[in-house]
Amino acid sequence: MFSKACQYGLKAVIFLGKESAKGNKVGVNEIAEAIDSPKAFTSKVLQSLSKKKIVTSVKGPYGGFYINKEVCTSTSLSEIVKIIDGDKVYTACLLGFNSCDKENPCPMHDRFVEVRENLKKKLEATTVQVLIDEIGLDFFNFK
Repeated sequence: MFSKACQYGLKAVIFLGKESAKGNKVGVNEIAEAIDSPKAFTSKVLQSLSKKKIVTSVKGPYGGFYINKEVCTSTSLSEIVKIIDGDKVYTACLLGFNSCDKENPCPMHDRFVEVRENLKKKLEATTVQVLIDEIGLDFFNFK
């Protein structure tokens, strides 16, 4: 449903939220390992999230990435998805046709309007903090 980049972004934000709550800044290597993502890919995703002020990066020997509690409690999953994937999860054709829309629907278009609307509502109503609170570290490749 979401691109790999978006999945990695969501997992990275949750992982950073857990680590930041303990006062830790985390390097890209550790994040990549924890979310089972290639380092270069993780770096690119974190850069996108940093540009939009979702995560913060600190350079230097005591640096790393972190996320503020305020960001976690005020940022919806929909915002993360939009930063990384845009709104195509709500608009793109389920079957991948370029010409599929309300005026020229594919056979699945009308069947999934409600599903897409519900997905959007759920993502908008769920903050990053909700997932941080509900997901255990056992979901990550964390040592």
